[in-house]
Amino acid sequence: MKKAILFLFFLFAGYTSQSQVLIALLLGDKLNSGKIEFGLDGGVNYAKISGMDSDDYIRKWNLGFYFDIKMKERWYLNTGVLVKSELGLDELTEDDLEFLGATIHDEEGEYSQSISYFLVPALARYKFDNHMYAEIGPQFGLAYKAHIKFYSDIDGIEINASEENRDMINRFDMGLAAGAGYRLLKGLGWTIGVRYYYGFLDVYKDRSGTKNSSLFLKLNVPIGLSKEKKEEIKDLKAQKKEKKEARKEAKKEAKESEKNNNL
Repeated sequence: MKKAILFLFFLFAGYTSQSQVLIALLLGDKLNSGKIEFGLDGGVNYAKISGMDSDDYIRKWNLGFYFDIKMKERWYLNTGVLVKSELGLDELTEDDLEFLGATIHDEEGEYSQSISYFLVPALARYKFDNHMYAEIGPQFGLAYKAHIKFYSDIDGIEINASEENRDMINRFDMGLAAGAGYRLLKGLGWTIGVRYYYGFLDVYKDRSGTKNSSLFLKLNVPIGLSKEKKEEIKDLKAQKKEKKEARKEAKKEAKESEKNNNL
């Protein structure tokens, strides 16, 4: 029953993700409140699959949205959905290709395994006074596409081939994620961070010990502002203005003092 509910959630998230993001962009101010912050989550990740002959990371881009939900004082729940996200493995070897039953091309080139997931974190996040944060918790994934990709570039002639192997992949993935980051502009701007994920479930149905792992380099961009954030930004701008005027006044007084001394 739990698996069925989880499957329906991911399926709904996949089919409605684009419309959800568009609606959220239009209603950013309404989604953001004193206890909830909504925004876009993007970046790049370096992923690999253990238990295979190859040990090379594959680099992929990610895009989705996040929610930061205040729970108690400095504690938050960080969740959301990475709608466009891929895990996998690069530089597949002959042994890997034999296990995968992949088509071997006559041309020399590189083979990789790419698996598209909807990724949903549910992390406990603690925010420090210096605008840094630390986080840890489970992350869940639903695989919806998988391909063995071949790329060749010989004398300027490029070949890109893709072979679907979704039937070899376990649909669900689950593991532990931990990370840290820093919010710019004294806690009022974009957030940069890093997150490491290690999966507990096998990626392939017919080979145990094949676990996903990935290092995510993240950028979070809040969409819309709560009333509290707007007031904080207003106060910050007022402080900057006061400091600027104070510097001008100090320079003016210094010039007058120098002028009087020359007399």
